[in-house]
Amino acid sequence: MSEQPVLIMREGELAGQSWTVTKDRYSIGRGGECDLTLPERQVSRLHVNILQDNGRYLLQDLGSKNGTHLNGRKVESQIVPLQDGDEIQIALAVKIVFVGTDATVPLSFDPPVPITDLILDVDRRTVTVKGEQMDPPLSLAQFRLLHLLYKADGAVCSRDDIIEAVWPDTGGLGVTEQAIDALVRRLRDRLSSMDDHDYIITIRGHGFRLDNR
Repeated sequence: MSEQPVLIMREGELAGQSWTVTKDRYSIGRGGECDLTLPERQVSRLHVNILQDNGRYLLQDLGSKNGTHLNGRKVESQIVPLQDGDEIQIALAVKIVFVGTDATVPLSFDPPVPITDLILDVDRRTVTVKGEQMDPPLSLAQFRLLHLLYKADGAVCSRDDIIEAVWPDTGGLGVTEQAIDALVRRLRDRLSSMDDHDYIITIRGHGFRLDNR
């Protein structure tokens, strides 16, 4: 039995890692001042707090830009109670399981393999669509764009996000909207050659998102 609750990362760059909630006000966000720092662009600098109140644990969204969901339901400004096994989804980019004080913490945690048509392997720099690996592989720029959209997990990525991810050393200098549109079009063409589903959705005035079934 654990005397303090544990957070287990289910999805995101830190998947499989765990942290013990050691404070009555335990902060989670992208900022370095947080008790748990999440290296995800969609996460706000100060995103949520986990509060301890007379032995109960509560979840508080701190007015985050991209929101917080608890077991699939959006958490607004109110404080909601946490129970053992609850799934906290932060900015649609990170999923964390809350293991309460009266539960046995698992010795290991294997994040589930996502059931999606498109799977991206960053280490091998491969893309698999409906079980078939893309060949020839994507260009570096195309892979960086797809990786950005893939990590966003359905959230919209702006043109500035694309410039930062695809052309990180340019500061945007010389990168035109036409260049971004051409890159998106080439990536769409590669994906459509393997599946007629429209994976890349244009959100006019905002950017692009990945529709990964």
